[in-house]
Amino acid sequence: MHISFIGGGNIAEAILKGLLKAGHAADALTVADPTETRRISLRDQFGINVESDNARAVNVGDLVILAVKPGVILEICKEVAPFVSDRLVVSVAAGVRSSSILKILGQDARLVRVMPNTPALVGEGMSALAKTGQATDSDLQAVRKIFDTVGRTVTVTEELMDAVTGLSGSGPAYVFVVIEAMADGGVKAGLPRAEAQLLAAQTVLGAARMVLETGVHPGKLKDMVASPGGTTIEGLSALEDAGIRGALIEAVWAASRKSEALGNG
Repeated sequence: MHISFIGGGNIAEAILKGLLKAGHAADALTVADPTETRRISLRDQFGINVESDNARAVNVGDLVILAVKPGVILEICKEVAPFVSDRLVVSVAAGVRSSSILKILGQDARLVRVMPNTPALVGEGMSALAKTGQATDSDLQAVRKIFDTVGRTVTVTEELMDAVTGLSGSGPAYVFVVIEAMADGGVKAGLPRAEAQLLAAQTVLGAARMVLETGVHPGKLKDMVASPGGTTIEGLSALEDAGIRGALIEAVWAASRKSEALGNG
């Protein structure tokens, strides 16, 4: 399968790395980007094909990934619409409804909407996929195979994409704040900044892997650490006093509602 990307930004680069690491042939990958220096950089780094013209990139692809910003994707769709009738199209534009894209590409278009997140840049992404238009189950699996190369995937209905955006799409930023705050706490307690940040980041990484690999509910894992009368329960009590649960719940809810509002135009 030849995969063409419209847009050569961070998400496109992350997927390219994942595909090449998984064994996809470089000569079966094409990226169209308006910036010459970016095209040269991607070509030299990965040995892929590059184009300045979006239509030419679409014409060589069996699957087309629209890896552009939400604000320009509909204009890009107008440009490539005459060339995608027999191709599988993937959109990674946050907040842009499939109905808006299909209005331009045509209701018979095979479209899969994907909400990835930035940890895809290090192979630890979380992507949610929703098939729309005339996309088939086989189409969905083909797209899932691509995004599995940069992390994990789930399949949802498009109605849940705003919730996905608020949780995993925006979620890395929440975790970065947690890591930064934990490191600040370590510095306050006397640790050097570099060591405090390493301790905080690795602790978050390790805790996340425990949830994913053990399958144990995070509440039970928390209880395993919190001994009666110990240091951890004291820290947890401080977090509860500060309202951390409510704050995180409200962060996901607020971001989800913002995504919904953006999608409604």
